Order: sequence, then C-alpha cells, then structure tokens
Amino acid sequence: MECRVNKPYPEVRVEGINLYYADLLLEDYSSMTSELTSILQYIYQHFDKFNLNSNFSNTLSSIAMVEMKHLSLLGETIKLLGKKPKFILTNNNYGLTYFSSSFVDYEDDIKKMLESDINLEKEAINRYLYHISIIDDEYVKRLLYRIVEDEKVHLRCFEMLLNETLK
Repeated sequence: MECRVNKPYPEVRVEGINLYYADLLLEDYSSMTSELTSILQYIYQHFDKFNLNSNFSNTLSSIAMVEMKHLSLLGETIKLLGKKPKFILTNNNYGLTYFSSSFVDYEDDIKKMLESDINLEKEAINRYLYHISIIDDEYVKRLLYRIVEDEKVHLRCFEMLLNETLK
C-alpha cells in the first residue's frame, strides 16, 4: 500500500529568523500529536504485530518512514527559523517540558491501534492547517502544505486498514 504522495518536498527555506514560527513548528515536531510521537507509535505497532499481520505491519513501517522525513524537514526548518530542534513540548515560565514516550499509545488490539492512529493523523492535519493559517512565511507554508498531503494519505491508509480489520 503506497502511503505517501509521489511528489517532491519543497526546498527547506525560510524568509528569515522567526522564533514564534519555530515554536509553532516545535509543536509539530515533538508534541503529544507530533511527528516524533507518530514515528514511535507506528514503529511500536509495526513490531507488535510483525508476525501476525504483514499488511498492517508493513503499512505502519512505511508510514513511519514518511513521518521520519517530515521530522527531518521540520528540524531543518526550525533551525533556520532560529531555534534548536529539541524534543520539547513547551517552553513556559516553569522551564522546559520535554517530550515523553508516554505520548505513545501502547494499545495492542489492532482495531484500537488504528482508531488511535486515525485520531493522531486527524489531529496532526488540523494542527498543521491551523499553523498554516497563522504563519506568513511562504516557504514554511509550502512545506507544511506538502506535509499535510502525506498526512491525508496516511489517514486514508489507516481508514482502509480499519475497514479490512472490521470485515
């Protein structure tokens, strides 16, 4: 099952340093519904069901690889925007809150896994679209639009797997 858009990603560029935009992209990079969470969750699921359902396992592995590409592109962009691409969730008055592997859903039922994955993709798409609406840097917007295209394909892949599971 092909789980990415067959189209190149735009060149990683920014119009200039913008720490606010970097903070927004850090949410996409390493929040509870981020690329990092998706990668870890999909790899966990891939290994959990590796010997039981090869279609499911292979699809999860393929999607995780695409999410790794997204993570890399976001990390490069965050750096160009003026911040280090650290795995932090927030930077507030109390200091940094770091990414936690507790963000990963460790469910072991395939149906529940797929429902979790569908929700993760929907939340990511909505967050990306919101960030696109408030970012004025055309290079960053172009990248986020391209990532959203992949995320929509991931969503369809998970929905197809769920339909197969329910049969």
